[in-house]
Order: sequence, then C-alpha cells, then structure tokens
Amino acid sequence: MERVGFVLKVRQERLAEYKRRHASVWPEMLAALRETGWRNYSLFMREDGLLFGYLETDDFAAALARMARTDVNRRWQAEMAPFFENAGGKRADESMLRLEEVFHLD
Repeated sequence: MERVGFVLKVRQERLAEYKRRHASVWPEMLAALRETGWRNYSLFMREDGLLFGYLETDDFAAALARMARTDVNRRWQAEMAPFFENAGGKRADESMLRLEEVFHLD
C-alpha cells in the first residue's frame, strides 16, 4: 500500500467556492474514486490556499491512470481547473506535487 501526500495551490479569490464545491462532491465522482483505488482520501487547506491532499492506494500511478480514463473525472477536472494556480495548462490531477514520506508512526 502507498500513502500519498501532495500539494496544490488554490487561487485566493476562489477559496470559498472551492470549499463549497467540495462540501457536495458529485456522487458519481466519489464512486469513481473508490472504484479506481483511492482510499482514505482527504484534502486540507491553509487560509492562503495551499492545499494538502492525502490518500492511500495500492498503486498511485495506476489509480491516477484509471481515474483519468473516466468521463466523470474529465468533467470534474474541467470544472475545477480555474481554481488552481501554477497548473501550467495541466489539470489539477496532473499538477499534484507529490511529497516524500519521511515518517509514519506505524
């Protein structure tokens, strides 16, 4: 199992809307995440928009690839793209800066 941490940056002027959208994620998006191997997935955000994500999966590259092949992910990513800084024309799921795990209690 892989534990994955990543960061993205949400635009300051879009913070409230980003939080609102994540208060009611589409049921088909939630199902797709589960079906493609994303477990224990959480997002945390600082006041300045720095977003930290955490998930567990058997194979992160495979989970990303499976998710990228779903229609619901294409629609979700298209809607969410304007929320992120420094994406360089990429979708958020392509722009995640993965962090190195340096400690785990268990």
